[in-house]
Amino acid sequence: MKLRSIIAIAAIAVCLQGAKIQQGKPEDVGISSERLKRVHEAMRRYIDAGEVAGTVTLVARKGRVVHLEAQGVSDIATKAPMKTDHIFRLASMTKPVTSIAAMMLHEESRFLLHDPVSKFLPEFKDMKVAVANRPHERLAPGYDLIPAVRPISIQHILTHTAGLASGTAGPAIDLSKKLAAERKPGDVLGDHIARLAKLPLNFQPGDAWEYGPGTDVVGRLVEVVSGQTLDRFFRSRILDPLGMKDTHFYLPDGQLPRLAAAYEKKDGKLAKLNTPGPAARDGRFYSGGGGLAGSIEDYYRFTQMLLNGGQLDGTRLVSRKTIELMTANHIGKVPMWRDSLRGYRFGLGFRVMADPGEAAKLVSVGSYGWGGAYGTYFWVDPKEDMIGILMVQLMPYAHLNLRYDFQNAVTQALID
Repeated sequence: MKLRSIIAIAAIAVCLQGAKIQQGKPEDVGISSERLKRVHEAMRRYIDAGEVAGTVTLVARKGRVVHLEAQGVSDIATKAPMKTDHIFRLASMTKPVTSIAAMMLHEESRFLLHDPVSKFLPEFKDMKVAVANRPHERLAPGYDLIPAVRPISIQHILTHTAGLASGTAGPAIDLSKKLAAERKPGDVLGDHIARLAKLPLNFQPGDAWEYGPGTDVVGRLVEVVSGQTLDRFFRSRILDPLGMKDTHFYLPDGQLPRLAAAYEKKDGKLAKLNTPGPAARDGRFYSGGGGLAGSIEDYYRFTQMLLNGGQLDGTRLVSRKTIELMTANHIGKVPMWRDSLRGYRFGLGFRVMADPGEAAKLVSVGSYGWGGAYGTYFWVDPKEDMIGILMVQLMPYAHLNLRYDFQNAVTQALID
């Protein structure tokens, strides 16, 4: 069934009232109102084609929100219009929050980036690396185990260079998939990390880049160093101070009606996914790699804090120098194997644009950001003093160019 675009453009001044977020007209910050309409048009094409149920988009420049729009529906069955205050499964957009949490402790001199993770999580001591057998060694595929030549550092787990077993690649891929299946309903993050540490590494720490479970290890590090669960640390040190009232690992009952439905494309149509996640009533597993759900306004507050050099509305989480460090290239020339990451390097929790020509994208050198498994996406452009955020709930999403059509539509609207 072809979805009809339902536009729900909220009055930004009303929507953001009380949040101490400034709003403004596009032309006041060097953006063309006429050209910015292309954001609406790009999202509408995907909705009308039945590729996504609905979207919420936000654009801010020079500290002022100049575009906030909801389109489509939050639930196809009920045809409930998407609203700008709907809540979305952020998935891996949790990773930058977890990385900030770790760097807050780094600023307190609780650890150094070159410290071995095993100093705080002893289960990662004396790791082994799985080396795939050469074809002549045996008929069946397999691997040999050799000692790691260096310990996994905290910098490694923040940059996806630790070699941790991944469910997407590597000699021990089957063991990693089995690990995910072994998670029990009552598990906490520490249970999962202890099992992860028993698996062999895919490569020597620091020798390669591979997207994987490193930020869950970062989350566990935060718990051990701070003496708090990740949920409590987030709430007391990040979410409440920034006024992110709609962001949680598990949503309170009163916010559940605002959780947008998640979909997959099945037999040419959108089908609802059964994803309890933030709706679970007894959840205790706080995934630093992908557990949060939140609204676009909340995530804007987080990204504006980043763009402001670590502070928002007089509340400082980290220093300007820490943001500079987090958005630097920490992996040198180590290749990043995903096509979508061409032209990028990796910092501490973010991808960082190094070569727009290689990436073939409208984006400034030094821009940084990340996305989530349900298609959510954000970037921060310090050079243009600009933020873009897209909220959508579709898994998988990679067959669509939704993220980059949004980014192009925003960036091309610059006129100063």
